[in-house]
Amino acid sequence: MLLLDTHIWYWYVQADAARFSRRIQPLIERAALRDEVAVSVISVWEIAQLEAANRIDLEMDVRAWAARALTFPGLRLTTLPPSVAIESARLPGEIHRDPADRILIATARLSAMSIVTSDERILNYATQGHVRAVDARR
Repeated sequence: MLLLDTHIWYWYVQADAARFSRRIQPLIERAALRDEVAVSVISVWEIAQLEAANRIDLEMDVRAWAARALTFPGLRLTTLPPSVAIESARLPGEIHRDPADRILIATARLSAMSIVTSDERILNYATQGHVRAVDARR
């Protein structure tokens, strides 16, 4: 099961596969055939934040973009249950304080998913053995 980091989900939906390794798009597509691709509700929030701050430019209203982006075949939306909220505040090892990343990590840990990311901080955290990650840079 794959959990797409927010930037990977955005690039995938925007067909901007040049932003990540050539092996990532086929990896996501194979997982999608098995209904094994997830996006966290926190990523929807992050996209809305990025769009509101003019850090990304969507070709449509963010509400319409999110609705369309969540209908990709094989993709499912994960919620934010109390267990994830609590886990995000109690992550083991050394990890930064970014709440969205902490929620993504907690989601992956509790759901036995691998995070697909280019975020060096998450990848470094994965080397500590606390979460599984797929390095989208290589």
